[in-house]
Amino acid sequence: MTNPATQLARAVVSALIEAGLTDVVIAPGSRNAPLSFAAYDAAEAGLLRLHTRIDERSAGFLALGLTRGGARTAVICTSGTAVANLHPAVLEAAHAAVPLVVVSADRPARLRGTSANQTTDHLGLFGPLVATTNLADAAETAEVAGLLDALGGAAGPLHLNVQLDEPLLPDDTWSPGVVRAERSARAARPEPTLLRFGPRTVVVAGDDAGPPARVLAEQAGWPLLAEPTSGSRTGDHALRCYRLLLDGELGRRIERVVVAGHPTLSRPVARLLGRADVEVLEIPAAGAWAERPFRVEARADAWAVEGTDDPAWLAEWREADASVARQLDRLLASEPELTPHEVAGAVSRAVPPSGLLVVGASSPIRDLDLMVAHYEVGDRRKVIANRGLAGIDGVVSTAIGAALGRTHGSRNLALMGDVTFLHDANGLLLGPAEARPDLTIVVVNDDGGSIFTMLEQGAPEHADRFEALFGTPHGVDLASLCAATRTPHWKVDSLGELEHALASPNGGIEVVEAVVRRDNRRELDARIRALAPLPL
Repeated sequence: MTNPATQLARAVVSALIEAGLTDVVIAPGSRNAPLSFAAYDAAEAGLLRLHTRIDERSAGFLALGLTRGGARTAVICTSGTAVANLHPAVLEAAHAAVPLVVVSADRPARLRGTSANQTTDHLGLFGPLVATTNLADAAETAEVAGLLDALGGAAGPLHLNVQLDEPLLPDDTWSPGVVRAERSARAARPEPTLLRFGPRTVVVAGDDAGPPARVLAEQAGWPLLAEPTSGSRTGDHALRCYRLLLDGELGRRIERVVVAGHPTLSRPVARLLGRADVEVLEIPAAGAWAERPFRVEARADAWAVEGTDDPAWLAEWREADASVARQLDRLLASEPELTPHEVAGAVSRAVPPSGLLVVGASSPIRDLDLMVAHYEVGDRRKVIANRGLAGIDGVVSTAIGAALGRTHGSRNLALMGDVTFLHDANGLLLGPAEARPDLTIVVVNDDGGSIFTMLEQGAPEHADRFEALFGTPHGVDLASLCAATRTPHWKVDSLGELEHALASPNGGIEVVEAVVRRDNRRELDARIRALAPLPL
């Protein structure tokens, strides 16, 4: 007879498959052995794709990326600190409403509260934002049925804590006869609330706003201020240099904002949304803490208009945007060395229709915001970032996962800074049998944390301590680091070299290191922010 731990593990894996999961990421351990064996047998039967990572933090972000790429995924780990190492990915999933599933193997109940090896309290470890289901030693059908119900309705991460007692190894090979449930149909479109014309209006599209923000701006004839990962940064209403215009005369004339998604990139947008003289309407955002940090006059699941607003308002914004964009391009072209903005622009231009771009936090996504190429509606480019909490954790693993999670599409690229890359260098540790997507990772290397040079702590009066506290130069030889994991590496320091590298991908995972300066970043940013619209 199959032992209780194996029975429970197989019931859990069966439930995951029936609930529609397609992938499992395993971080090796002893206590999760029953789950690992069950996942392996399911993969051998063609019911799952199996991925293994030796670092739980990377495993968590790989699962997050797979899920965001379209392959709903569970990550399985052993007990103790292994579970805690998943916390950054779980928090990101909670705040970005990503349905990541965590399966932690736990000691049996009789060891709770004792000093048994690798034993701690897993229940509630991820806090009140994450639902936790505890499955006890025996394979109780009712609990597995409850698991299925929880998975079916999950709008964020779910933690399944599975208590497993010895023996932990199966004494037979499992041939699962599991049928994956059909995915439910898309939810019906919400009935829109009608908006009147009158106030001078712009649409702000933050992360994951989706096409509705663009559609509303186009229908109404309003300017669209869309972040690169909004899913709205396409078409002719999206403005490239909107954040440089907001503190100017045009920005001061805004009377109403319709905001969608999760805008986090720019202080000018935050100031706009916090102004007492601006009416703010919202499309509610997803995530654990969806309440806006600013006053909202009204909310609706969808907004609509009848007709088109006065075209003069949009025309003014387009004219100003074109003027500032030309000045910005001239400014960057006049720089004697490669700039981080030019790197972002080159990467944006390299993303083909149906391509994927994963962007790291900090400076690169803000540089991209100013440099995104004009994308046509319907070209189905996917630009994503971990903006739920906007951390630099796990970006390499997220990018690999997102590329692996796609069932169709063209090229995959990632853009990140050197500190972000180093923070998840473990993401490049793949076993010889592990799936490797075609992915070009572009690392903007300025040897430290350049974003802080543009903030208050980067002011000259703090120069005596800036490098130690914020600049944090590391001097890492990225070529040697990549060589250690047999990852192809290309180092460039000019725009021409970068464009050549982007045009000649090696296949598999590769790193293109673009070397830029950090010592002039504050001054360069000040010159960019000083750009003002000029007459055509």
